[in-house]
Amino acid sequence: MHSPITGTAAGVPYTALPPATDGPAPLIVTWHMLDAPRSDAAFAAALPMHELPAWRVHLGMPMCGARMVDGSMDAGLALIREDPLMSFLYAFVQQATEEFPAALAALREQLPVTDGPIGVLGGSLGGAVALRILAETDTPVFAAAVVNAAIRMRSVVDLFPGDYPYDEQSTKAVDSLDFIPRAKVLAGRAPLLVVSGELDHPALRADALELAEAAGERAELLSIPGLAHPLAEEPGIEPAPQLPLARVVDASLTTWFRRHL
Repeated sequence: MHSPITGTAAGVPYTALPPATDGPAPLIVTWHMLDAPRSDAAFAAALPMHELPAWRVHLGMPMCGARMVDGSMDAGLALIREDPLMSFLYAFVQQATEEFPAALAALREQLPVTDGPIGVLGGSLGGAVALRILAETDTPVFAAAVVNAAIRMRSVVDLFPGDYPYDEQSTKAVDSLDFIPRAKVLAGRAPLLVVSGELDHPALRADALELAEAAGERAELLSIPGLAHPLAEEPGIEPAPQLPLARVVDASLTTWFRRHL
């Protein structure tokens, strides 16, 4: 098993896990959760997909991992207090999506990856990024997967205390991150695996079931008994031993991507 490679692609920090085989291999790109595991290195440890004959490149989300301000998540927490949707959820998804094309081009230059379609994977808020790449870009994708994903951003906003004061701008922003109306578009772009912990937040779980159903036969729903929202123990910033339930998710993702490689 090769050691993880850390680097920066067009300003985006990443943790890359090489395939066991030498020579150029396909590329799978992931975006981590903002819950634990909340960094690219921690996400790589939770879902390494070691058996895949592909590069797994885990990109860092804004203000996480190597991009934490002063080495802590405090700056991100301040943004949540300022405005959980516009300063935090929407802003992070927007930035991660916008910086992806240049990061992908840089990864292709830095790593021996084939130039064919990529795989995409996102957990929680990172799931919204993966779905947005599918829905709104023309990057060729051979298969996609999301885990306990932010499928309908209103459901995520509702997890924060108090009633969110929607206005015209924030309503437009939150609706742009509702992927259920675009389920057929997503399924048309690539086969989609929707992984949902049976103990995830009820609204997020309901959204996962609805997305998988709306996407039709190109999508599969995988329910994980006993899995809540996180995939790692707190604090979830540094790589940690893989939890038993994360191992179940990892094995399922490995099978999924291998099938479509």
